[in-house]
Amino acid sequence: MQLSQDIKYLLSEGTVIPAHPLALHEDRSLNEAGQRLLTQYYMAAGSGGIAVGVHTTQFEIRNPETDLLRPVLQLAAEEIARVKTPANFIKVAGICGNTAQALHEARLAVDCGYHLGLVSPGGLRNMSEAEILRHIADIAQVIPVFGFYLQPAVGGRVFSYSFWRAFAEIKNVHAIKVAAFSRYQTLDVVRAVAGSERSNDIALYTGNDDNIVADLITPFRLQANGKPVVKHFSGGLLGHWAVWTKAAVKLFAEIKAFQRHGAGNASALLQKGAAVTDMNAAIFDPANHFHGCIPGIHQVLYQQGLMKGTWCLRADEKLSEGQQAEIDRVRAAYPDQIDDVFVADFLKSRNMEGNPVR
Repeated sequence: MQLSQDIKYLLSEGTVIPAHPLALHEDRSLNEAGQRLLTQYYMAAGSGGIAVGVHTTQFEIRNPETDLLRPVLQLAAEEIARVKTPANFIKVAGICGNTAQALHEARLAVDCGYHLGLVSPGGLRNMSEAEILRHIADIAQVIPVFGFYLQPAVGGRVFSYSFWRAFAEIKNVHAIKVAAFSRYQTLDVVRAVAGSERSNDIALYTGNDDNIVADLITPFRLQANGKPVVKHFSGGLLGHWAVWTKAAVKLFAEIKAFQRHGAGNASALLQKGAAVTDMNAAIFDPANHFHGCIPGIHQVLYQQGLMKGTWCLRADEKLSEGQQAEIDRVRAAYPDQIDDVFVADFLKSRNMEGNPVR
């Protein structure tokens, strides 16, 4: 499968791609209506795509006793097809596991009409870099690849510059999400792509939730093959953008205006970036090694009425002690970065009521 020119163009121009959560009933069965509602919200908020079957959707959807990967991929695809034309909304499917599992998931994603596979390196610690490159090349034969540099704190590993240099040369790799949460490792990827013969074919997307705005406004001026090269992050594929998405889309538009035309003020954008990082810390719970990351996302969506509860597939996955107070703090501190009014109107248009924010 090859990427269409329309999707390739949108990916390169850059957009907001939220990582899609999983809506459950209290008994932890799939809430299909709730799942569809979330997809509708991301489209209504102005995002340019979604990523489904990724960490935010919960990796446990793949467990045999749960078996929800196909249903969540299909539900999102059905809602997108009702509202969007295939050429103007990017569908990314998460792909995990060893090569056999990953190829199965890639074929499933193609079956469900997804454009790209976000290939997780999680769980591949026993493979060498050369073996992982072969793994990616095999997957790229089935579906266009969205690469993924996952931080070690949540199951990733550190890769060498030479790994990313070789990664960039794999045909049918069209984007890389950099979620290393490290300036050094982020620069490795930027340099590797900039120095590749496929530099213009690969879009960089930030997944560095601790550095979203700075990634997006920075022009990386590098020397590659003896020539000056400028590389930018085109957009973001982020769990953080699963909440307050309308505000994220508005901020992204400001960033793009600055990136393209110098409109706005870099200092003001960086100030907003610090606010976004503070908000992310409340949601993602780095103080507790990210234990409350998914419940934090659910809590915000629950408060707004976009989810019926904060239940996760794992019963032990709950907000950390003090995390609720942190979410309340950042909500009050940065009212321009939340979208409660938009969500209330969105729910009203569907004859639904939000939950009282508390």
